Amino acid sequence: MATLDLHWTDSPSLKGREDRYTVVRVDTARILKSWRSSLFSFEWLAPNGAIRALDDLPMHERDKRLKVEAVLRKGEPVERPVLGIGILDNVEIGAGREIFLTIAAQGAREIEVHIPLSCRGDFKEYLTG
Repeated sequence: MATLDLHWTDSPSLKGREDRYTVVRVDTARILKSWRSSLFSFEWLAPNGAIRALDDLPMHERDKRLKVEAVLRKGEPVERPVLGIGILDNVEIGAGREIFLTIAAQGAREIEVHIPLSCRGDFKEYLTG
Protein backbone atom coordinates (compact mmCIF):
# COMPACT_ATOMS: atom_id res chain seq x y z
CA MET A 1 0.00 0.00 0.00
CA ALA A 2 1.49 3.31 -1.05
CA THR A 3 -0.55 5.53 1.27
CA LEU A 4 -3.58 5.13 3.47
CA ASP A 5 -6.56 7.37 2.78
CA LEU A 6 -6.57 9.26 6.07
CA HIS A 7 -8.17 12.45 7.27
CA TRP A 8 -5.45 14.28 9.18
CA THR A 9 -5.80 16.78 12.01
CA ASP A 10 -3.19 18.97 13.66
CA SER A 11 -1.44 17.61 16.70
CA PRO A 12 -2.78 19.28 19.86
CA SER A 13 0.81 19.39 21.13
CA LEU A 14 1.37 22.35 18.78
CA LYS A 15 -1.38 24.47 20.35
CA GLY A 16 -0.24 28.08 20.34
CA ARG A 17 2.87 27.25 18.31
CA GLU A 18 1.27 26.30 14.99
CA ASP A 19 3.17 29.03 13.15
CA ARG A 20 6.48 27.34 14.01
CA TYR A 21 5.59 24.09 12.21
CA THR A 22 4.78 22.97 8.71
CA VAL A 23 3.02 19.93 7.31
CA VAL A 24 4.99 17.61 5.03
CA ARG A 25 4.79 14.06 3.70
CA VAL A 26 7.75 11.87 4.59
CA ASP A 27 9.13 8.60 3.30
CA THR A 28 8.30 6.07 6.00
CA ALA A 29 11.25 3.75 5.37
CA ARG A 30 13.78 6.59 5.50
CA ILE A 31 12.29 7.92 8.73
CA LEU A 32 12.41 4.48 10.35
CA LYS A 33 16.00 3.94 9.26
CA SER A 34 17.02 7.22 10.89
CA TRP A 35 14.81 6.77 13.96
CA ARG A 36 16.45 3.40 14.59
CA SER A 37 19.36 5.40 16.14
CA SER A 38 17.00 6.96 18.69
CA LEU A 39 17.22 5.98 22.33
CA PHE A 40 13.44 5.55 22.21
CA SER A 41 13.20 3.15 19.27
CA PHE A 42 13.88 -0.09 21.16
CA GLU A 43 10.27 -0.42 22.35
CA TRP A 44 8.87 -0.36 18.81
CA LEU A 45 11.71 -1.61 16.63
CA ALA A 46 13.31 -5.04 16.58
CA PRO A 47 17.12 -5.17 16.39
CA ASN A 48 16.88 -5.53 12.59
CA GLY A 49 14.94 -2.24 12.37
CA ALA A 50 11.54 -3.81 11.63
CA ILE A 51 8.49 -2.64 13.56
CA ARG A 52 7.68 -5.14 16.26
CA ALA A 53 4.56 -7.27 15.97
CA LEU A 54 1.74 -6.34 18.33
CA ASP A 55 2.54 -9.24 20.68
CA ASP A 56 6.19 -8.18 20.87
CA LEU A 57 5.45 -4.64 22.06
CA PRO A 58 5.63 -3.70 25.74
CA MET A 59 2.13 -3.69 27.25
CA HIS A 60 1.84 0.12 27.48
CA GLU A 61 2.87 0.49 23.81
CA ARG A 62 0.60 -2.36 22.74
CA ASP A 63 -2.37 -0.53 24.28
CA LYS A 64 -1.46 2.64 22.37
CA ARG A 65 -1.19 0.73 19.09
CA LEU A 66 -4.57 -0.94 19.66
CA LYS A 67 -6.18 2.47 20.21
CA VAL A 68 -4.69 3.82 16.98
CA GLU A 69 -5.81 0.72 15.08
CA ALA A 70 -9.35 1.26 16.38
CA VAL A 71 -9.30 4.89 15.16
CA LEU A 72 -8.08 3.74 11.75
CA ARG A 73 -10.75 1.02 11.49
CA LYS A 74 -13.48 3.54 12.27
CA GLY A 75 -12.12 5.99 9.70
CA GLU A 76 -11.85 8.74 12.31
CA PRO A 77 -9.47 11.70 11.90
CA VAL A 78 -5.86 10.99 12.81
CA GLU A 79 -3.49 13.46 14.48
CA ARG A 80 -0.35 14.20 12.50
CA PRO A 81 2.76 12.98 14.32
CA VAL A 82 5.40 15.58 15.18
CA LEU A 83 8.94 14.88 14.01
CA GLY A 84 12.20 16.65 14.68
CA ILE A 85 15.94 16.17 14.53
CA GLY A 86 17.66 14.78 17.61
CA ILE A 87 21.02 15.54 19.15
CA LEU A 88 22.60 12.69 17.17
CA ASP A 89 21.26 14.22 13.91
CA ASN A 90 18.73 11.42 13.58
CA VAL A 91 14.99 11.79 13.22
CA GLU A 92 13.04 11.79 16.46
CA ILE A 93 9.34 11.05 16.57
CA GLY A 94 7.75 13.19 19.26
CA ALA A 95 4.01 13.50 19.79
CA GLY A 96 2.09 10.85 17.90
CA ARG A 97 4.83 8.22 17.88
CA GLU A 98 2.24 5.45 18.21
CA ILE A 99 0.29 6.94 15.29
CA PHE A 100 3.31 7.09 12.98
CA LEU A 101 4.48 3.59 13.85
CA THR A 102 1.04 1.97 13.65
CA ILE A 103 0.41 3.48 10.22
CA ALA A 104 3.91 2.45 9.13
CA ALA A 105 3.25 -1.09 10.38
CA GLN A 106 0.19 -1.19 8.11
CA GLY A 107 2.43 -0.62 5.11
CA ALA A 108 2.13 3.11 4.44
CA ARG A 109 5.09 4.25 2.36
CA GLU A 110 4.58 7.90 3.24
CA ILE A 111 2.96 9.67 6.16
CA GLU A 112 1.85 13.25 6.71
CA VAL A 113 3.60 14.85 9.69
CA HIS A 114 4.43 18.14 11.36
CA ILE A 115 8.06 19.28 11.41
CA PRO A 116 9.53 22.48 12.84
CA LEU A 117 10.03 25.14 10.19
CA SER A 118 13.57 25.52 11.51
CA CYS A 119 14.29 21.87 10.54
CA ARG A 120 12.87 21.95 7.02
CA GLY A 121 16.34 21.79 5.45
CA ASP A 122 17.30 18.86 7.67
CA PHE A 123 14.30 16.91 6.38
CA LYS A 124 15.05 17.27 2.65
CA GLU A 125 16.16 13.66 2.28
CA TYR A 126 13.01 12.38 4.02
CA LEU A 127 10.37 14.32 2.08
CA THR A 128 8.22 12.85 -0.65
CA GLY A 129 6.90 14.82 -3.60
